[in-house]
Amino acid sequence: MTTSRFLAVTLGLALHLGAHAADFTLTSADIAPGQTLASTQVFQGFGCTGGNLAPQLSWRNAPAGTKSYAITVYDPDAPTGSGWWHWSVFNIPTSTTSLAAGTTTSTLPTGAMQGRNDFGDSAYGGACPPPGDKAHRYQITVWALGVDKLPLDQHASGAMLGYMLNANALGKAQLTGLYGR
Repeated sequence: MTTSRFLAVTLGLALHLGAHAADFTLTSADIAPGQTLASTQVFQGFGCTGGNLAPQLSWRNAPAGTKSYAITVYDPDAPTGSGWWHWSVFNIPTSTTSLAAGTTTSTLPTGAMQGRNDFGDSAYGGACPPPGDKAHRYQITVWALGVDKLPLDQHASGAMLGYMLNANALGKAQLTGLYGR
């Protein structure tokens, strides 16, 4: 094969793959990437006064082979040595590609469940960094998983869930909001 023919075939293959491969993306009507979270996503307690409502989330273009989804909200800037888990939802069926604002256990898709956050609840726990800290990053991630269900329940810690997510992830999409006080 001549060099020019090889280049033409390689370029054609790259264009073909690029035309069909879309990025796995996460968007929110409530959170703009890199912007300050609204008070509705702020915790109610620990000196914070907010709505403590989970944000609306939508995702698309999951990797081939995805069998379920999980969502995490994590603050890597929390002064704990290990960050702070604000929310986790797992065993979300692939027929679901969005969650409404204010999602709770009673409004989750059938089979999905919430794990324990670092406030000690199996629910969404909003942003609440210590006063005076710089704005913290709140990383919202949707995970595409290669398994139908994770063998966890509502008492699962963020660390255990993180282990299971990383062991079964086919891909992930993320957006980050900010909040300081």
